[in-house]
Amino acid sequence: MDITHINIDRRPELERPVLIAGFTGWNDAADAASVAVGALASSWEARRFGGFDGEEFFDFQTTRPQVKLVDGVTREIEWPENLLSATEPMLEAAGGRGAILLTGPEPNFRWRAFSTAVVELAKALNVELVVTMGALLADVPHSRPVSVAANSQDTTLVESLGLSASRYEGPTGITGVLHRACADGGLPSVSFWASVPHYLPAVPSAPAALALLDKLSGLLGMKVDTSDLESTAETYQEQVSVAVSQDSDLSSYVRMLEERFDSEADQGPRNLPSGDELAQELEGFLREQRHDEE
Repeated sequence: MDITHINIDRRPELERPVLIAGFTGWNDAADAASVAVGALASSWEARRFGGFDGEEFFDFQTTRPQVKLVDGVTREIEWPENLLSATEPMLEAAGGRGAILLTGPEPNFRWRAFSTAVVELAKALNVELVVTMGALLADVPHSRPVSVAANSQDTTLVESLGLSASRYEGPTGITGVLHRACADGGLPSVSFWASVPHYLPAVPSAPAALALLDKLSGLLGMKVDTSDLESTAETYQEQVSVAVSQDSDLSSYVRMLEERFDSEADQGPRNLPSGDELAQELEGFLREQRHDEE
């Protein structure tokens, strides 16, 4: 398997795989997406099989290499890289479905070439669905459930799964470019975006990561061990609540956000179908896709 800009160490053998991507940087408010994908890698014991050529996609003055000590003596350099890992054949991620994880910093250069390479890799490995996870800063309170939007640029997938067609206009990140490339390449894709409190931009949000994984689980009908993340989320809520209570201005602001959140919730916002329903609908959609290709 020879794909431009990707160094492949081995070809993973996967059954009905899904490719899940999460990038650090602009697309990853409060580290929610990268924490979520890290939890997937740990739960599924995903093993590296390749990576992108960092020389092609990174500005090393912006995304700098890191010097590491090995055994307290040897100095090694870790270069910025987008890593590819995959589940093992006997440890399929979602009820017999394999998974490929794409992680690392948002590239600095050549987004179109990067996205084209991802689509080529996905097709070479017979990926049935691409899912990206991201997070954005929003006017939401930390004390309420995390809102996650699910959308797609694939009109058939939008209709089949009851997702939203994104109406966002403005600056985009690598996830937006990647979804456009998937749509142009005829590869179904879904994007999940978690909303995190804008007054906590530098605090890694375990609750938002959990919310992303919950939506992903509902879509794929899969299981993820989130016990460690759940414990971290509880600690997050406790510590943030204490910090907010000690600042009268911030406390008043959070109460205002809570009131607005509760008011909007009372209006009955449109939700995704239940997890089981969504998983069944996705399976039906992908079966039709496979049948059309035969």
